[in-house]
Amino acid sequence: MKDKYSTPKWLLDTFDDWFDPCPIDYTPETHENGLEIDWKDKTYVNPPYSKPMPWVLKAIEESKKGKRVVMLLKVDTSTKWYAKLVEANAQIFWYSRRIKFEKPEWEYNKGTPATFPSMLVIL
Repeated sequence: MKDKYSTPKWLLDTFDDWFDPCPIDYTPETHENGLEIDWKDKTYVNPPYSKPMPWVLKAIEESKKGKRVVMLLKVDTSTKWYAKLVEANAQIFWYSRRIKFEKPEWEYNKGTPATFPSMLVIL
């Protein structure tokens, strides 16, 4: 369940009309797999933090097709996926405070602060 947190409303509102290939309520039964479909010209992604590499690779692939992709990721400069973003000349914007992520409506205790710093990555 650690990946079942959604983007805070204040940030999600910024990307209100953007395509989201991995919404919080994703299940194989209810949505297409966001890694197997073409993304839209403007795509916002808050991928599962436990396994971001496939989403980072997909974002890089889609950006090479001319699409604008923004990803919300935890800051971890020691990872291979971070190195891939640097190689792809991604623009990286760091948050100075820890973001409070929203839990799904069916969970108790909304607004849990992250235990890590976050960044927006633009490709």
